[in-house]
Amino acid sequence: MNQTTQISASASRALAGASWMVLAGIAFAVLNIVTQWLTMTLAFPSASVAFWQYAFALVFSLPFLWKTGLAAMRTQYPWRHVVRVVLAALGVQTWVAGLASVPIWQAIALVMTSPFFIILGARLFLGEQVGAARWGATAYGFAGAMIILQPWSDSFSWAALLPIASALLWGASSLITKSLTGIERPETITVWLLVLLTPVNGGLALAAGFAVPTGTVLVLLVAAGLLTVMAQYLLTLAYSAADAAYVQPFDDLKLPLNVLAGWLVFGYAPAGYLWLGACLILAASLFIMRHEMKRERGAA
Repeated sequence: MNQTTQISASASRALAGASWMVLAGIAFAVLNIVTQWLTMTLAFPSASVAFWQYAFALVFSLPFLWKTGLAAMRTQYPWRHVVRVVLAALGVQTWVAGLASVPIWQAIALVMTSPFFIILGARLFLGEQVGAARWGATAYGFAGAMIILQPWSDSFSWAALLPIASALLWGASSLITKSLTGIERPETITVWLLVLLTPVNGGLALAAGFAVPTGTVLVLLVAAGLLTVMAQYLLTLAYSAADAAYVQPFDDLKLPLNVLAGWLVFGYAPAGYLWLGACLILAASLFIMRHEMKRERGAA
């Protein structure tokens, strides 16, 4: 293969990766609209929304489970998988509850603080060296979150902390996933999540008052389950087509995509301070990505 062909193939994979990531962002934006419509407009309990969404997602994932087989669940670290899934389920619950309480633009901007929780957790629990650059980026990211939250404002609501809580929980789950990637097969990590997430969400829904969907709510929940599977599959395609460092900035397009979706469906008009806080979060996230790329090249 000559150099021109290699460059062309690389450019093609990069374009495919970017396209899949943008499509995943669109799928997530539509999913968030459906979720907020269910919880905020139709007043269906958020805990039950989370359960049914992932229950239907599990049904749509059955072909994968059939192909992989439950034998993939064999592991020497069952409790690590269980804790990871419980944290992920709690993250889902707080995220859906957040969408029932705050506008989409605010929720999506705040949940983008998850990478900074991962950095803190990696230092505290995995013993990784953070360094001044990572600490600085983390401080900027949380400053952006504070600008969006405005806890000093009279209009501040404690419900606005729910997306932050989901970011924290998902960050903790990601740390455990990271610790498992070196000792477990990807299929094992995936199957444990698919199999356990629905029953854990079911238990949380029962504790909060279980609700059975009918009519329009049922149709929307089936659509949410399908969108969940589609979005996750598109993410997988994106990361398979191109390097994570390349496609990650396209993941940050989820903010304007969700702002647009919230404005079109609910008429949410983001306040000006959103953009200042969001810019700080995005800039810190992109800085960390570039910093990690330079570290990897230096190590190589």
